[in-house]
Amino acid sequence: MIRRIFASRQIALYLSRLFIVRCFAVLAALILILQTLDMLGESAKILAYKGNGQAEIMHYVALRVPQLIARFLPFAVLLGVLVTLSTLNQNSEIISMKAAGISAHQILMPLVASCLVIACFSFAFNDRIVTRATAALDAWQAVDYGIPPPVATSGVNIWVRDDQKLIHVDNVQGYGDKTRLSGITLYQRDNNALTSMLFADHAVWTGHGWRMSNVKYFDVATDNITAQPDYDLNEDLPPERFTLAEVKAEEVEAIPLFRTIKALDAAGRPTDELKAGLIHRFSGALAVILMPLLGSVAGFGLARSGHLFLRIVIGMSLGFAYFVADNFALAMGNLGTYPPLLASCAPFVLFFLIGEAILVRTEE
Repeated sequence: MIRRIFASRQIALYLSRLFIVRCFAVLAALILILQTLDMLGESAKILAYKGNGQAEIMHYVALRVPQLIARFLPFAVLLGVLVTLSTLNQNSEIISMKAAGISAHQILMPLVASCLVIACFSFAFNDRIVTRATAALDAWQAVDYGIPPPVATSGVNIWVRDDQKLIHVDNVQGYGDKTRLSGITLYQRDNNALTSMLFADHAVWTGHGWRMSNVKYFDVATDNITAQPDYDLNEDLPPERFTLAEVKAEEVEAIPLFRTIKALDAAGRPTDELKAGLIHRFSGALAVILMPLLGSVAGFGLARSGHLFLRIVIGMSLGFAYFVADNFALAMGNLGTYPPLLASCAPFVLFFLIGEAILVRTEE
């Protein structure tokens, strides 16, 4: 069975090594260029906050680089496939392999196997590192690159409405009975007119209400501010009102995101956008497996025919067409136009069939 999939161990290792080296060389070049351009626009904003310096700029780079790697890894794989196959074709190595009885699918299988390994790495990297970096960067940007707040596990800048009250929370950490709020502002209204404001540094759930610390109370009518160390807000505001108020799929790991979706479904809240984001976490990682198939048009055919550059352009166009279709379908899923499964998987299936049809028709 292995013999039918791979032509030989030596050829498989040779092709895999060529592809992986070129793939990560392209990725490193892309990240270096894009991070440099990104810093040109963000460094001024970071240094605008008093006290920020080189350490904060390096902190931004450490948070931004994982996002760039996650976003441009499929592009790097596509370009790595095109460079590898076009080089093999130009050196007549593909012609030699086909003359030895190796099929086009067997030539591509080492690249597909390498992409499968890259896909596993991509999923783990996105789920464990990119989500945390995105949450930390969003929270830091929310304070205009000031003092970074504690890393939120449930959300930042949360608004909750309770009858005539409006509650704003800067940072939410933890879930369930261990939920902790930071930077609370409570606006009390009467007949849509503001009557008082309450400020608190922290709040913890006591089981029947919220215990707030370092509280300041402002009365609009008397224009007086009073302070007290603690204040109990015994309102019907369970922790779920804050932890489920605003959930971003790109900031939550897969297992917590699945649990959050179940909780939102039980509460009757819309979850199509989160479901699409969760499914796309898997289908997006598998997208790199398509790249050898879509870029294979650059590796076959006679190099001396003069159409090599045209085939490279066609392969690149197919790859970029997939990314456009994938982003469009995901946007339609976020709007509720497409079901989550269709929005996340339809472009992958469609372009897999297109790539396979082109390969079979032209080479097999």
